[in-house]
Amino acid sequence: METPMQETSGSKSSLRAKIQAMGGFLTNMVLPNIGAFIAWGLLTALFIPTGWIPNEYLAELVGPTITYLLPLLLAYTGGRMVGGQRGAVMGSIGAIGLIIGSDIPMFLGAMVIGPLGGWIIKRFDKLLENKIRAGFEMVVNNFSIGILGFFLLLLSYTVIGPIIQAANEAVTVAIEALVATGFLPLLSLINEPAKVLFLNNVIDQGIYYPLGMQQTLEAGKSIYFTVASNPGPGLGLLLAYTFFGNKIARRTAPGAIIIHFLGGIHELYFPYVLMKPLTILGMIAGAMSGIATFQLFDAGLVAGPSPGSIFAYLALTPRGNFVGIIAGVVVATIVSFLVTSLILKLDRKSDDDEDALNKSMEKSKTMKSEGKQVLNDSPAAADRKAVNKISFACDAGAGSSALGATTFRKKLQKANIEGIEVKHYRIEDVPEDSDIIVVHKNLLDRARLSFENHEIITIDNYIGDPKLEELLDELKER
Repeated sequence: METPMQETSGSKSSLRAKIQAMGGFLTNMVLPNIGAFIAWGLLTALFIPTGWIPNEYLAELVGPTITYLLPLLLAYTGGRMVGGQRGAVMGSIGAIGLIIGSDIPMFLGAMVIGPLGGWIIKRFDKLLENKIRAGFEMVVNNFSIGILGFFLLLLSYTVIGPIIQAANEAVTVAIEALVATGFLPLLSLINEPAKVLFLNNVIDQGIYYPLGMQQTLEAGKSIYFTVASNPGPGLGLLLAYTFFGNKIARRTAPGAIIIHFLGGIHELYFPYVLMKPLTILGMIAGAMSGIATFQLFDAGLVAGPSPGSIFAYLALTPRGNFVGIIAGVVVATIVSFLVTSLILKLDRKSDDDEDALNKSMEKSKTMKSEGKQVLNDSPAAADRKAVNKISFACDAGAGSSALGATTFRKKLQKANIEGIEVKHYRIEDVPEDSDIIVVHKNLLDRARLSFENHEIITIDNYIGDPKLEELLDELKER
């Protein structure tokens, strides 16, 4: 029987898993369309009056692209994710009602109406499943979307649109008030802890990117794109671990720096924070100082940097903002490095203990008998059969899981192990025929929501984790 404390802990984990899933859904609505957002950002950076090569004729593309194309793409993708191609059409019909009925770019609205349209048509199709007479399928399919889309179009134009616009304006006013008072850096108190709990996509795609696009349309740039995506704090943290961390951290942090700072996969530094939670203070201090520096130089980006690489930052920096953007990244790096280094140096004893623990784990791993099959605490591990498919999963399926899958696949090749498919996915998209699912430990609850009966290996780091080495050793034995 579970105690009240266990029940509370379980409910919190479940809530966090659901919020992570929502963030993952938002990310997968945005991610396929990032190219279009970058194209719009380049249009803005080049051709508006304050751009690199102002051109009145070409600048006419800026407004219609952000008003019509980008929200429609988001709604189409969201509808398709929920209801397939018919859901994509329904979501787009609903989105055009929002767009025509509002004075602002309807990004938030598109993220709501797209999935809603997909859900409506999916439910309708489920109700009529196996009830349509032969020969009438096309008539029913076309008219059902036409009629339901007609009502959704009216509803989005008259009701949903005004509600979303009012909510959007309220959020905008609140954050602009924060900007006006100079307290925008305080957002880091929320951003940084949320990011290391893998809620970064909820923040970026759900809040800052839509607000940033609105501001960019008016001012040609936005600071909102930088408040949660600055690669500086993560770089400072990893540099501190490189110089002052325990032996394992010193060995892995330099590789993580390259992938985080140049590749833009911020998830790589999350385990280092979770390994020593007090280092979140360094992340918060670095992020706050970065935002303050961006404010001081009145700097911003023209679109959301995805991935959050320094290359993406520089590519999306408008004319006259390079000094401010680079300064914000550098200052954030230095502050994060100094605070994190102090924390690590003051906590040297626990570092030594942790290093000893890792040595013990390595020693016990080598002492395992050849026939031992247990890799983790999963019930399915005891009677696991041949492994044909290993799926690495993360929040968006395109960052840390891709890195983990690629690294592990190379290790299999180096060990001459063939016949095992290793791919990366968004958690909810992992194939049912996966023999093993590998996720970060903070995403375990979310993975169990969809794959309760699968064997799930939880790791702290997508590269160089002891459990991945264990898995590799067992596959070698087989």
